[in-house]
Amino acid sequence: MHKSSFVNIIGNPNVGKSSLTNFLLGHKLSIITSKAQTTRHRILALINDVDFQLVISDTPGIIEPAHKLHKSMMDFVLPTIEDADILLYMVEYKDHNLKDNSLFNKIVNIKVPLLIILNKIDLIDQEKLEGELDFWNDKVPNAEIWPISVKESFNIDKLLDRLVELSPESPPYFPKDQLTDKNERFFVNEIIREKILLNFKKEIPYSVEVTTEDFNEAEAIIKIRSIIIVERDSQKGIIIGHKGAAIKKVGTQARIDLESFFNKKIFLDLQVKVNKNWRSDEKLLKKFGYHQK
Repeated sequence: MHKSSFVNIIGNPNVGKSSLTNFLLGHKLSIITSKAQTTRHRILALINDVDFQLVISDTPGIIEPAHKLHKSMMDFVLPTIEDADILLYMVEYKDHNLKDNSLFNKIVNIKVPLLIILNKIDLIDQEKLEGELDFWNDKVPNAEIWPISVKESFNIDKLLDRLVELSPESPPYFPKDQLTDKNERFFVNEIIREKILLNFKKEIPYSVEVTTEDFNEAEAIIKIRSIIIVERDSQKGIIIGHKGAAIKKVGTQARIDLESFFNKKIFLDLQVKVNKNWRSDEKLLKKFGYHQK
């Protein structure tokens, strides 16, 4: 008997959705920073075993859209409620309100198994934990409440066993040797963007997109040329930095992670280009993989 399911994770920004995805997979696919809106796309991570396949869907944190990029990000979230075999609604301590009430109503009335994943319990004491469990049991009585700590690896193995148990009988949806639905260029872009999120403050990380123009793989090396897109000339100057120091630092950090990711030597050529108001340009958003309806 073989089981397969779409296990979709949704929740507010920075509750640990990407960290849980990476932990369950045992491999870093989703980038992680302390900044909101780190995840912009829906990313499928495939957990394969002899008798099961879990398709874990990591999604952007739920926000109130301020421009078309945000709207596109939220367009990735709604289908995860509609196509889920199992839905994980991830929260942390005192994280009691979703940014979208109509979306929350859809979550609590879903017909498939619903698990409330209470993450970061290593940061609270037993009394606070019991208060959270009581709150969620009262608010969503049809859900299973799962206290976990991704950071401390607490209760994750039991959660994985439960996800397999809840999965319906089905053949695998994807080949068993596949880890994700995304291609190599997507992960190059995400790793570079992660380094920008980590190295720059204020509006810079949120005004940046990365696109990979060349990805040439040889036996011993991969040669990559990527473009960092910004909205203003002043942002371009900040990304490049004094005598190119800032972009060199981003490039070095990204290259180290890329070499670990691909297990090959990497040559990385980074360039910066200004594309004014790209976050509100539907054609560019489509080009960058944000599907507009």
